[in-house]
Amino acid sequence: MKYEILLFDLDGTLLDFDKSEEIALKTLFNHHGISDTDSLVKSYNEVNNALWRLYEKGETTMHELLDTRFRKTMVLYNMEINGEAWEKEYRGYLGDLAFLIDGAEEILKGLHGKHRIFAITNGVGDTQINRLRLCGLIDYFEDIFISQVVGAQKPSKEFFDYVESRITGFDKEKALVIGDSLVSDILGGINAGIDTCFVNLKNKSYPDKPECTYEIINLNELYKICDL
Repeated sequence: MKYEILLFDLDGTLLDFDKSEEIALKTLFNHHGISDTDSLVKSYNEVNNALWRLYEKGETTMHELLDTRFRKTMVLYNMEINGEAWEKEYRGYLGDLAFLIDGAEEILKGLHGKHRIFAITNGVGDTQINRLRLCGLIDYFEDIFISQVVGAQKPSKEFFDYVESRITGFDKEKALVIGDSLVSDILGGINAGIDTCFVNLKNKSYPDKPECTYEIINLNELYKICDL
């Protein structure tokens, strides 16, 4: 067996974050009397994605990202809001929603026991833990590394150094990073000297894609890779 340690990203890899996010956002906006939620969700995503790119580069903090993303979105609609309060409300809705990517539980169940399975995620601690509990995945993980708790984010060296230092018997030659983000997961794994598996579920083409070790379009393909 080539890979003993599997480092799984969560959102977009095992959890259908897009679905949870859309429901939580529309619930939030409706609660505040906003009916044109489709337009607002699109604007929020643009603001939020820009902030996450800054976060991945280490150019902003998680605290700043969470406290300002709703305020910056609503400014586009000439509305002044309490960004921290909206974030707290949204986080409550999101934490109660968990949907699985097709095949996610089956692949973890199939690999569990033969491999050591860990989660590595850029996210908010309580929210991610609660979502894993809701969808029944939490017991498959030996440990869960969340950027807010770690104090560093993927793809930073600090994040992966932390993960390596907290896993007993960690061996880079026997570890595999599995995720859907070419930056936080694949580039992070490459820079850390760990093999990577790009989860490209939509089978999209990326002209400037980093050279990952493997690429899959279905989670079931992991059986062959992990049991090499």
